[in-house]
Amino acid sequence: MNKFFDLKNLRGDIFGGLTAGIVALPLALAFGVQSGMGAIAGLYGAMVLGVFAAIFGGTATQVSGPTGPMTVISAMVIASAIEVSGSLQAGMGIIIASFMLAGGFQIMYGLLKIGKYIKYIPYPVLSGFMTGIGVIIILYQIYPFLGHPSASNTVDIFLNINEPLSQINFSALGLGVLTIAIIYIFPKITKSIPSALVALLVASGLSYLLGVNVPVIGDIPVGIPDLKISTIFSVEPAMYWTVIEFAVMLSALGAIDSLLTSVIADNITKTKHNSNRELIGQGIGNIAASFIGGLPGAGATMRTVVNVNAGGKTRLSGIIHGLFLVTILFGLGKFAAFIPLSVLAGILITVGIGIIDYKGLRHLKRVPRADAVVLLIVLLITVFGNLLHAVGVGVVLACVLFMKKSSDLVERGTSLKALSGFDGEDAWDDEGGVYEHYRNKIFIKHLYGPLFFGFTSRFQELIKELKGDIKVLIIRMDEVPYIDQSGIYAIEEAIMDLQSENVVVVFAALQPQPFDMLKKIGVIPILVPEMHVFDSFKDCEVWLKHNLQSKENGIEQISAELLKVKKAKVAYRL
Repeated sequence: MNKFFDLKNLRGDIFGGLTAGIVALPLALAFGVQSGMGAIAGLYGAMVLGVFAAIFGGTATQVSGPTGPMTVISAMVIASAIEVSGSLQAGMGIIIASFMLAGGFQIMYGLLKIGKYIKYIPYPVLSGFMTGIGVIIILYQIYPFLGHPSASNTVDIFLNINEPLSQINFSALGLGVLTIAIIYIFPKITKSIPSALVALLVASGLSYLLGVNVPVIGDIPVGIPDLKISTIFSVEPAMYWTVIEFAVMLSALGAIDSLLTSVIADNITKTKHNSNRELIGQGIGNIAASFIGGLPGAGATMRTVVNVNAGGKTRLSGIIHGLFLVTILFGLGKFAAFIPLSVLAGILITVGIGIIDYKGLRHLKRVPRADAVVLLIVLLITVFGNLLHAVGVGVVLACVLFMKKSSDLVERGTSLKALSGFDGEDAWDDEGGVYEHYRNKIFIKHLYGPLFFGFTSRFQELIKELKGDIKVLIIRMDEVPYIDQSGIYAIEEAIMDLQSENVVVVFAALQPQPFDMLKKIGVIPILVPEMHVFDSFKDCEVWLKHNLQSKENGIEQISAELLKVKKAKVAYRL
């Protein structure tokens, strides 16, 4: 049982789980309402998926539940089922079958060890997709924020916007504005209590005390939920392909969402998750949630970070998070009926704002044009089209544009030895033995070929292997003719990680395109000052030899230069 908990960290796991549960409560209710199945569906999904994914998943500190991206697709599934069947109750079979099959696909992904391939999705595709999801969440909450039922799709939101604008429920609007204000202002007072929960309690309490006329959640079932699995037998054969399509979308997005959160958890806890086991755990959790009509979900970044920061280190924290929501269901569910929909809309608007990738948008004019085009196309397809098509089109387009760029470089005579070539050496030979004393403290990495989205994960792994007694890392890039947006951010993260270990990073022989990209983003000169960027490897050798020969403690003198870089990093804002 020690894999589920550690007695030495029992207090931290309990506190982490409870804190994550408190954060999850308002989000679960809000996601349930947005989905169209009601607040209870979000609560069911959070509590069941939270427990099962924690037990069977591959990330010890991960907290799972309905997320913004998953809820957007779930809402699409539910709306389509209602449109085909005429009502939510009649379309429940399609909905449950889609949710259940999505979990089955995720288990299959894990068994087939597909998890490792998620990392090959290019950054512009993920950026455009997540930004599109954030925009969708915000758009769908405009109507409830103004006191009206939400439209069924993004196009209708724009076409019919005059109706809610001409008949604004100012009480609902005021509560929504109050909710957003509390969420953003309260953390400046204290971060010990989740601001979303404070906003939910304050705005809902004020609405109840004043008796304002605003749309509310309504009655929420209390007690043991009914099983919904029998509804899948009512699905007509003509709908089988639709169910499969919905399930593929949900499972693919859930896999991406969960594994990205797992990577974030690894970075915080300095651990290593099992991606294939994580997919199996998410699949089991989503199947279990579908049995009682719960929304499917994935690893939730904010809740996972909250859990870790509050002391959670083992699976017990995720289990406690789910059990806490069960107690809410049995004890406080009746009070949730009075929560105004505009309050939940305010919460979700802040969620949508948080999902948008502002870094990717800010750099649109600075990154390679092909990456910017891919990001914008994926963003538009996500908002106004099919989410699965958005990712598919983005990946294909990114691959085609990259191959075109590589072809152009070859035609101009650039030597491309290997797309994934990576060579390393711990020092170079010299007759005088100048470097002998520092041989284990200086490392040279020689990159070959374009640094693009297909190699960034391997690059980061190789860089992490360098930690230890190394004081100086020289990155030779004389044979790297091109770097894309994923490559830029991979180098950025690697440099910041190494500098946190007091390693000086030096660039040698940068070609024009990589140099321009690194300078536009600010990696040069803020993270790597220009005194550490050399036109040729020979110039770098002269600089290093001068420092080591002219100083009694040469390597320490070079390391001292890192202090200036760290101070400059304070101003580094991507």
